[in-house]
Amino acid sequence: MSTRNVIIIGSGPAGLTAALYSARANLSPLVIEGVEAGGQLMMTTLVENFPGHRDGIMGPDLMGEMRAQAEKFGAEIVQDYVVEVDCLVSPFTVKTADATYQTRSLIIATGASARLLGLPSERTLMGKGVSTCATCDDYFFPGL
Repeated sequence: MSTRNVIIIGSGPAGLTAALYSARANLSPLVIEGVEAGGQLMMTTLVENFPGHRDGIMGPDLMGEMRAQAEKFGAEIVQDYVVEVDCLVSPFTVKTADATYQTRSLIIATGASARLLGLPSERTLMGKGVSTCATCDDYFFPGL
């Protein structure tokens, strides 16, 4: 088994940004997507607070662009999820559901997951009164 320079756990904005920068540094990063490929922004409609998009961009479109840019510079992205990590011995070992990897550097960018209630209408009303963005709600619902 060859040892990777960098493994990134998570494929949201932080994980893909880490992938972009490490790929541009010729470190050939491996990104392990995780259960929610693209992170929470995959559930987000219009993102108006991301630099460079003054008119906003849809969450899934933004994540697609970030993924394509990381891949353009050499990041490898696998659809898998991590089940175990051993950081006690170098190189570190990262086990996924389908493979085992070794790496010199490990970036954990697992982000967060919205905890929905499980109501049938929750997903259909997302962005139409139902929100999972505490920092956005003040802007969307002033005075409440």
